[in-house]
Amino acid sequence: MLARAYLRASTSEQDATRARAQIEAFATERGLNIVGTYVEHESGAKLARPELFRLIADSKAGDVLLIEQVDRLSRLTEVDWRKLRAGLDAKEVRVVALDLPTSWMLASGDEFTKRMFAAVNGMMLDVLAAVARKDYEDRRRRQAQGQAKAKAEGKYKGRAENTKRNAGIAVALRAGESWSAIQGAFKCSRATIAKIAKRPEAAPKSA
Repeated sequence: MLARAYLRASTSEQDATRARAQIEAFATERGLNIVGTYVEHESGAKLARPELFRLIADSKAGDVLLIEQVDRLSRLTEVDWRKLRAGLDAKEVRVVALDLPTSWMLASGDEFTKRMFAAVNGMMLDVLAAVARKDYEDRRRRQAQGQAKAKAEGKYKGRAENTKRNAGIAVALRAGESWSAIQGAFKCSRATIAKIAKRPEAAPKSA
């Protein structure tokens, strides 16, 4: 059975490939052939994730989307999660997560067993996706509360800017490099590029 591994981290400072060895070991144990590994540095709360949708586009009916945890796939709102589920279902992609034992049978067993566990797994995916979203919202709320308290006490200064990296991004933007090339070269998010693109030093050279 063919599988495609999806490895995601929220920022370029995090190691998206941290779980690669664990996922590959699981695939070997289950007799899955990993034919593609898709690495992404985007928030799981965003539906717009190029590598995830490239994986879905590359997949054939019956292929496995292999992830470490359900929250690597989704921290989406219910509406966006339904859109993603619809895309996966349309391609007949089977989601197998190392933290979701009910999904493991989708990678083995006879056709009846797979169909039975597909129904159970769909329900569990919905539950865990909802839990992942709640965890995301709870952490954001606690973070905002902590920042508000620190600001009130005059202690909050925000995250220190990576001035050396950002200066390089500005130079690349000024030279007319594409955002995709800059993102790959500097391991940064598109949000970071968008922020720097507004600065005068990033303005493209006039012809």
